[in-house]
Amino acid sequence: MILVLNYSHPLTQEQRTQIAECCGVSTLEVRDLLAQIDRARPLADIAQELANAADLTPEAWQTTPIILNPPALAPVALALVAELHGRCGGFPTMLNIRPVAQSVPTRYEVAEIVNLQTLRDAARGRRI
Repeated sequence: MILVLNYSHPLTQEQRTQIAECCGVSTLEVRDLLAQIDRARPLADIAQELANAADLTPEAWQTTPIILNPPALAPVALALVAELHGRCGGFPTMLNIRPVAQSVPTRYEVAEIVNLQTLRDAARGRRI
């Protein structure tokens, strides 16, 4: 089982199937979490509230396989990633959802599942 923390638009059944197939699992738990925020508030407070909304114990943060579908607003997404890094002990895995080329009406697909910790580890090798 993989837990998807969805802070964006609801995932379609097709997208859920794509995620499960990419991860080689038969079971996904998707938590749709509201990410509407007040831009006048500090991002640190917002990120903490968004993470708290997932309703995970400290142990679950560290042991549950989690995939993040981040909020669309970049500053909020970055603050949430920092908060999750602190709770999980590393960067989360993230969904990259993109529009399907030339679809009418516009549809969205799972382009890839990105392990941010792997990206970070690889970048360490490029330090000068």
